[in-house]
Amino acid sequence: MKRVSIFIDVQNIYYTTKQIFKSNFDYNKFWKKTTNDREVVAAFAYTTNRNDTKQIQFQNILRGIGFEVKLKPFISRNDGSSKGDWDVGITIDIMDYAPTSDIIVLASGDGDFDLLLKRVISKNKVFAEVYGVEELTANSLKKSASKFYKIDNSLLLK
Repeated sequence: MKRVSIFIDVQNIYYTTKQIFKSNFDYNKFWKKTTNDREVVAAFAYTTNRNDTKQIQFQNILRGIGFEVKLKPFISRNDGSSKGDWDVGITIDIMDYAPTSDIIVLASGDGDFDLLLKRVISKNKVFAEVYGVEELTANSLKKSASKFYKIDNSLLLK
């Protein structure tokens, strides 16, 4: 049985599925698809913490599915911009789990991860699957993945 580690950039997946499909990502369907006939080594969902009731319920749903939820404070700046980026945390975790995994699954469209995937594929000989909204996923990320899966209606809440 292949060993899989799963990493979800929750903010990226939320905003890209909303923008293109006007719908929400179905984490249960995603879990079933990515863990079928595989041993789960680790599964992380990276998100921001705004301490609101709906978000806490969502985080508990993710935990119930099987994800460890990693939270970072949501920071609103005086100029109206915000920060809640998990790129470095996701990178560190992927580098830590790649040596004990056969497959790395990354759900994100962020092109900043292209170099990371190239490195873990060559260094650790892992297979890297990327799930993203095709129109909003960086071409460099698609090309660096061993396999790119388009998020489509089959992975959305109806």
